Amino acid sequence: MANLKEIRNRISSVSSTMQITSAMKMVSAAKLKKAQDAITAMRPYSDKLTELLQSLSATLDEDAGSKFAEQREINNVLIVSITSNRGLCGAFNSNIIKQTQHLISNVYAGKKVSVLAIGKKANDAFAKKGIVIGNQSAIYDDLTFNSVADIAEMLMGKFTRGEFDKIEIVYNKFKNAATQEVMTEQFLPIVPIEGEADNNSDYIFEPSKLEIVEELIPKSLKTQLYKGIRDSFASEHGARMTAMHKATDNATELRDQLKLTYNKARQAAITNEILEIVGGAEALNN
Repeated sequence: MANLKEIRNRISSVSSTMQITSAMKMVSAAKLKKAQDAITAMRPYSDKLTELLQSLSATLDEDAGSKFAEQREINNVLIVSITSNRGLCGAFNSNIIKQTQHLISNVYAGKKVSVLAIGKKANDAFAKKGIVIGNQSAIYDDLTFNSVADIAEMLMGKFTRGEFDKIEIVYNKFKNAATQEVMTEQFLPIVPIEGEADNNSDYIFEPSKLEIVEELIPKSLKTQLYKGIRDSFASEHGARMTAMHKATDNATELRDQLKLTYNKARQAAITNEILEIVGGAEALNN
């Protein structure tokens, strides 16, 4: 059994760790509320914009299709891998890295695949493989629509110039503080509407549908990327809050066990001392 001094040192160490994890949990909880409000308010707008765009695009003639909808033979693929800059958030980052690796090794096996890292953890995971074309980790320092729009415009430019035939986004979709869902969304070319399209016969378009679509597509793509990063940002704080909550609970349990062990060892030491005193006294009497 460890001596009393070692147990006291361990109790002190675990208590310090528990204070740190508890503080990190509270910080993440405060940040989560703001991030959750932002993504919750944005989703209806993003979903309706995408629905409107797909509905209009489906009614256009194929010859009048947008340059962002051009379907090409897939040889060069770009994966936008969205992680965080920091760890201590459970499986949040590892799930994205695993999904990105799955796409590289299985879905697009034999293709030339590149990665655009949004978040330090994605860059660290894939930089050594020589497939990272850019690191946008600084986006979290100023997470605004305009800063994300610059990245989206860069991606649109790479697609229209033919540098990539397909671009996909991998991110964590926020559901609640304890649950995040790994999502893989096609960014470019734009996804055609599923099922039979509405012919919009009851609407008069001014300007033409084609002009409206050409105006909406870049805005929709920027919004899609911004929503993905916002989802990931909220998921990060939810995952970190949950991880720190579990770490605090584990530290509390370990501290209680150590205190029990310490008390037992201390009681045993006191009992031995009493026995020695009693034994010495008996020896003197005899």
